[in-house]
Amino acid sequence: MNRIVRIAAAAAALAVIAVPAQAATSQAPFPFFFLPGMQQPEPAPAPSYEPRREARAGTREIVPYFGPHGRGTVIVNTRERRLYYVLGDGKAVRYVVGVGREGFQWAGAQRISNMQEWPEWRPPAQMIKRRPDLPRYMAGGPHNPLGARALYLGGSLFRIHGSNEPETIGQAVSSGCIRMLNEDVVDLYERVRIGTQVVVLR
Repeated sequence: MNRIVRIAAAAAALAVIAVPAQAATSQAPFPFFFLPGMQQPEPAPAPSYEPRREARAGTREIVPYFGPHGRGTVIVNTRERRLYYVLGDGKAVRYVVGVGREGFQWAGAQRISNMQEWPEWRPPAQMIKRRPDLPRYMAGGPHNPLGARALYLGGSLFRIHGSNEPETIGQAVSSGCIRMLNEDVVDLYERVRIGTQVVVLR
């Protein structure tokens, strides 16, 4: 009889110990591993920076053009803050752009010397002198000030490029570069080529 009592007492003690152990287990964080038969989540897709097709309209519109410049010329009118790509037959594509602020405006003719998709950014020494807080290098991407595309103008430091600050388009805020909405600069990028003439008017 004593043996039965001892067995029953031992079983009761084990039950008391098991209850808090089970409670502690139920509150433990979910394990960072997967058991056989469990479905593992699919890896997140790599980020895509390509502008959405449904948002490609931007500011562009077809307008009449009867100026002196021929088909395929890019014309920037800084006073209007508009860029024109001449289609010929009395028409041009017009975009709203940001231009150089006071003291950084310029005029002249250049040719596109390089074209880059999602360009990296290395601020020139003159800009770093004015703004020592700027990074010395920034990889291409949606946070890069050059935006989705860049068209380099001759051997100058000026470019026609996209922007990560769409609210500045239509204003005179840059250090001489011509800023466009990313949607618009992608459209222009697909129309021009290296050697295309760019005329900047004041």
